[in-house]
This record gives sequence, structure tokens and C-alpha cells, in this order.
Amino acid sequence: MKRLILSLALLALGFTWSACKNPAGPSSTSKATFTAVLLPANEVPAIVGVESAGSGTATITLNLTKDANGYVTSAKADFSVTVTGFPNGTSLTDAHIHGGAAGTNGGVFVSLGLSAGEFTFPTGAGSFVKSGITVTADQANAIIANPSNFYFNIHTATNPGGVARGQLAIAQ
Repeated sequence: MKRLILSLALLALGFTWSACKNPAGPSSTSKATFTAVLLPANEVPAIVGVESAGSGTATITLNLTKDANGYVTSAKADFSVTVTGFPNGTSLTDAHIHGGAAGTNGGVFVSLGLSAGEFTFPTGAGSFVKSGITVTADQANAIIANPSNFYFNIHTATNPGGVARGQLAIAQ
């Protein structure tokens, strides 16, 4: 009888301990993917000059962790960017997601943390991948709720304010 009571007490303690570790229950993971068509004409003001013929695409995948209620608790972002039509030797100085609707400039929202010259395109075309960028739950939720209120932007030394940008859209 003592063993039964002790076993039940330990079992109850185990359930209590488990509930304290994760009171909302188990978490889950999912993905949300967005694309952006990058054009110098989308910059505000539009880009003119040697880099105005460039273009590109960006695919942004948010790798989401959600609690048992489906709320995003954390996220990591993976970026895949392809560009073409830029002058030979074009080098990126930065790239990030900004908050702002089409036709408006906004502040940096999620930075890729590029260092100047990290990605250079000797023939004016190429691609790069940047993975595992930390995105807060609030940032992820904001992008998911209204992706068109955000744009992806790449920057060069010739156009430090941005050379090509595109509004985020849900990937089809």
C-alpha cells in the first residue's frame, strides 16, 4: 500500500513538474514564406544611373515556433536573393526588411547583418543565401498579419539608401 501511495505521489509530482516546464503544452513549428520582386524603380526616389537596370527576387522564409495555442513565440528567417542586370563587380553593402507601404520609406525592421562586400557579383548577377536570422515574435506576427506593409531592400555603395526593393507578398 505504501508503494502504491508513493508511486501515485511521484506520478502526481511528475505531472506537476511537466506542467511547470511548459504550462501551455507542447510547442510546434511551421513556416511562412514571402517573396519580393526587387526593382530600382521601386526605390523612393527611383534609382537612375548605372544601377537602374538591375533587378532581383527575394524569398524570405520565417521558421516559426508556436505555443500550444498557436501563437508565435520565436522565429528565425532564411533569405534567398537573386539579382541580375547590375554593373559588373556590384557589391552589396546591406540588405534588410523595412517597415513601409509601397511608395514610402521606412526604418529597418529586420536586418540581415551583412558586412560591406560580403556579397559581390563579378558579372552583375548572382545569388546569396543568409539563414538563421533572429526575428522576434512581434516582428514575425507583424509581417504575417500584413506583409504588404513591409519591403525587402538591398543596398550598394553607389546607392547607400537602397538600390532595389520590393514589397513582401505571400508566396504562392
